[in-house]
Amino acid sequence: MSSYLIGFDIGSSSVKASLVNADTSETIRSVHYPPTEMDVVSRQKGWAEQNPELWWENVCNASEKLLSDISIDVSKIIGIGLSYQMHGLVLVDENYQVLRPSIIWSDSRAVEIGNKAFIEIGEKKCLDHLMNSPGNFTMSKLKWVFENEPEIYEQVHKFMLPGDFIAMKMTGRITSTIPGMSEAMLWDFKNNKIADFVLQYFGFDQKVVPEILPTFSIQGNLTPGSAKQLGLCPGIPIAYRAGDQPNNAMSLNVFNPGEIAATGGTSGVVYAVVDHPVSDEQSRVNGFAHVNYTKLDPKIGVLLCINGTGSLYRWIRQQVATDNISYNDMEKAASAVPVGSDGLRVIPFGNGAERMLNNRNIGSQIVNLQFNRHTRSHLYRAALEGIAFSFVYGIKILNEIGIRSHVIRVGNDNLFQSEIFATTVSALTKCKIEVIGTTGAAGAALGAGIGVGRYENTQQAFGKIEVKDVIDKQDLKGSYSIAYKNWTKDLGKLIID
Repeated sequence: MSSYLIGFDIGSSSVKASLVNADTSETIRSVHYPPTEMDVVSRQKGWAEQNPELWWENVCNASEKLLSDISIDVSKIIGIGLSYQMHGLVLVDENYQVLRPSIIWSDSRAVEIGNKAFIEIGEKKCLDHLMNSPGNFTMSKLKWVFENEPEIYEQVHKFMLPGDFIAMKMTGRITSTIPGMSEAMLWDFKNNKIADFVLQYFGFDQKVVPEILPTFSIQGNLTPGSAKQLGLCPGIPIAYRAGDQPNNAMSLNVFNPGEIAATGGTSGVVYAVVDHPVSDEQSRVNGFAHVNYTKLDPKIGVLLCINGTGSLYRWIRQQVATDNISYNDMEKAASAVPVGSDGLRVIPFGNGAERMLNNRNIGSQIVNLQFNRHTRSHLYRAALEGIAFSFVYGIKILNEIGIRSHVIRVGNDNLFQSEIFATTVSALTKCKIEVIGTTGAAGAALGAGIGVGRYENTQQAFGKIEVKDVIDKQDLKGSYSIAYKNWTKDLGKLIID
């Protein structure tokens, strides 16, 4: 009889869950919950908070939905894996009760705290040991609580990342991982331990740090109470945990130098793997311990985020396109327009400050619009090209700090479904693009298979994932290069201004 694995992907909008056949590595079912996006509370400008108990409630609901009307023996589920929204802060007291809403990844209240720490700790020391500025990451958010809510901080037993909290709800244990601590800006890569100098600078007690466990390992077992809420059997091990971007890269079989994982959803992410610590003096990109990081084999995931991307294309569809037009219809219309959109160009950075532009907020721009020449179709193509150009611009930043790639792996549910978009990226980066049929939740399930010993290594777990399509347009350059050069000139003027 088959054995099974479950993966949960806890985002800020929903919880995704996948059931995987451990024998074949095939996904049996994937669901998400709730049907509409979870609330994000913004009590002040720039704030973003969520109730961690809401995540747990939706994990339980997603589990119920996943297992409903399906004929499997739940006693044959041998492991659970977790993926989660990165950089959030969860605080609990000694009774494991949540002390305040989680300050999540998109909250910007701690920016100045992190910038000040970067200067006062020393920029070189931060880059050499943390590979990043403390920035707007978890430790800076904890310092904000320390300074502004001292009555809360006094009750803190442990701080956690969102995935650590869900693991705690499942197992009754408070633990984290090396990749987790690196995304919190608390892992000292040079000394391979918790960064004591960060704790000392911020004034935090060592006791608030969770126990550190390997990414792929038995991190605890379902308690009877949590098993009942999830509709599962007590004792199932939680055997893998990682942030959503490292987990997405793992799900796409990205483990080694030269490989990039990319997503083009509401925001865009480029995640490249290297085999040595690397940092960017301008902090345009961030390096974290990858899921397969070890001291002897220090695989690092270098993450570049682009805020606009899908937000722009959705805005074009809602505000510019005709009623009820589909993205496929927009693609067909844009395909009739030549490369370069007859001189129409779109700068896509209209969703806040862009880290890869040194935290400038330059807004989105439509450049060289000609009323007697350009149509909606031109704008569709110019938007897709502008987003693609922003990805290329980001990948060239990675090239500047010594990161080269030959393949970009992507899921089959984002902007890379657009032939215009994918062709433009492939032509200008000289990379082939592999479209993979998987999800982050399914990847987390397979990660748990490694953690429980069902798979010997990542190759055995992920070597069978299906490549649904390959886009290899490395020979198409001429007109694409001209269009990109004109776009970068427009961007350069905005950055200088």
